[in-house]
Amino acid sequence: MAIIITDECINCGACEPECPNTAIYEGADDWRYADGTDLGGDIVLTTGKSVNAEDAQEPISDEFYYIVPDKCTECKGFHEEPQCAAVCPVDCCVPDDNHVETDEQLLQKQAFMHHD
Repeated sequence: MAIIITDECINCGACEPECPNTAIYEGADDWRYADGTDLGGDIVLTTGKSVNAEDAQEPISDEFYYIVPDKCTECKGFHEEPQCAAVCPVDCCVPDDNHVETDEQLLQKQAFMHHD
C-alpha cells in the first residue's frame, strides 16, 4: 500500500528529498508524474488511467506535505523500508489503508516509472 502523511505533519520537509520516486510534495504545490521519473508525454498508468506525465496535477493537500499514491512504491525496488517513515521526526508517514497494493504491484509501478 502507499504511504500517507497524516495531519500531524509539522512541515519540516525531512521526507521530501528521501523519496526515490519524487512522490512527496510540499502542501499546495502542484505535482507531475514526470517529476523524478522516466515518464514523459502521454502515458497509461498501471491503474489503466491515461494522463500526460508533464501536466500539472492538483495538490492533494494545501496544508502540509503529501504523498501521491500513484507514485508511491513504499520504496520497493530501492530500499528495505519506506524512507519517508524512517526519517519523519513525528512518525506521521504511515500506511494508507485507502491504497493497498501487493509487493508485486509496487515493484511493477517502480519498474514502470523507472524503466532505464
